[in-house]
Amino acid sequence: MYSYVARQPILNANKKTIGYELLFRDGPKNSFPDIEAESATSRLLSEQFMNSCCNATGNKLAFVNFPYSSIIRLIPTLFPKDKLIIEILEDCEPTDELLQAVVTLSQKGYMLALDDFIPDSRWKPFLPYINIIKFDIRVVPLEKAKVFINRCLSYKIKFLAEKVETYKEFQQAKEAGFDYFQGYFFSRPEMLQQRAIEPSLLVIMQLCKEVSNPELDYAAIEKLIASDVSLSYKLLKYVNASSFITKGITSFKHALNYLGRDKLLLFISLMTAAHACQHKPQSLYVLSIQRARICEQLVVKGSFQAEPSQAFIMGLFSLLDSLLDQPLALLLTHLPLSDELKLALNEGKGQLGYLLSAVKAYEKADWEQVNHYCKVLDISEEVIASQYAESVIWSDNFTIDT
Repeated sequence: MYSYVARQPILNANKKTIGYELLFRDGPKNSFPDIEAESATSRLLSEQFMNSCCNATGNKLAFVNFPYSSIIRLIPTLFPKDKLIIEILEDCEPTDELLQAVVTLSQKGYMLALDDFIPDSRWKPFLPYINIIKFDIRVVPLEKAKVFINRCLSYKIKFLAEKVETYKEFQQAKEAGFDYFQGYFFSRPEMLQQRAIEPSLLVIMQLCKEVSNPELDYAAIEKLIASDVSLSYKLLKYVNASSFITKGITSFKHALNYLGRDKLLLFISLMTAAHACQHKPQSLYVLSIQRARICEQLVVKGSFQAEPSQAFIMGLFSLLDSLLDQPLALLLTHLPLSDELKLALNEGKGQLGYLLSAVKAYEKADWEQVNHYCKVLDISEEVIASQYAESVIWSDNFTIDT
């Protein structure tokens, strides 16, 4: 048995990530393990889950779903309370037994949220102990939610809008009084006008192509880097700040020799994110780098015809349309990518396309689709689970001053 851990960012009104909903499950059935507290302790506090919990949120709040029986048994007390939001699932009945557990958890210092909330007078006794109420705006219209929010002004409750999928909905939810937001609006265009691709970003994209080749052409790479002043400065700054350098680097050729393929690829990925996402939520470009890593590692561990570097670029560019507010097909015409990569990114077809679809399904905790693509790609769900956790840690652990 193994744990599935996926995450979805939760943002505030300034589009800053304040936490993640962690979709912790006990397998493809998408259910919390029905086991005693002692067994749950060893499972939840095992190295894999604790690593996933702590690193998957980058020390931000962790929103975790708990079913009725787990709350009654006070299973959440097995988690650290300072970063945990206990989500009470929508199918929980507001019984006296549940209320007593909620009161106990609140008194112990835990924060609680009502998930997919539907206004009901039976929940009124719970409100003094609730920190966050989540409304699925696909189920509860914003106007109805606004009425409820205004009725709760005497409580210290924050409101979270779920299933926010467009910039317009984000603005409407803010106006309705919501404090936090969850959904896919951050990965969609926020502005109607198109933003031109800056020359520096084109250079970075060309560099991505160069490092995807089996043999690095250092002369070509050096020429590209030298063509952009900002990129040149940041490369030397990056290399000189690295722990493996004992003497200052002053030339691009010298820097490239020190870096090698892997660190050069890392540098380019960071620059891509920084240049493309200056006005985007942090979670968006972290997700693009995370996708790049998991796609690369799954190719390394699987039976794929593609090169790992190709899979890395596919994951990195999978959100390029959202980063630049332009259609992906149009953006890809500017890049000298292989037909296989373009097919994967544009249509989700081919071996790489199926791989990307598997990763997207895992991000959404769509275990049925994960299972389907695992069979198509002949990879195990255990491998995806472990590589997802690794990619989250990897993407959260490296930053650069850009």
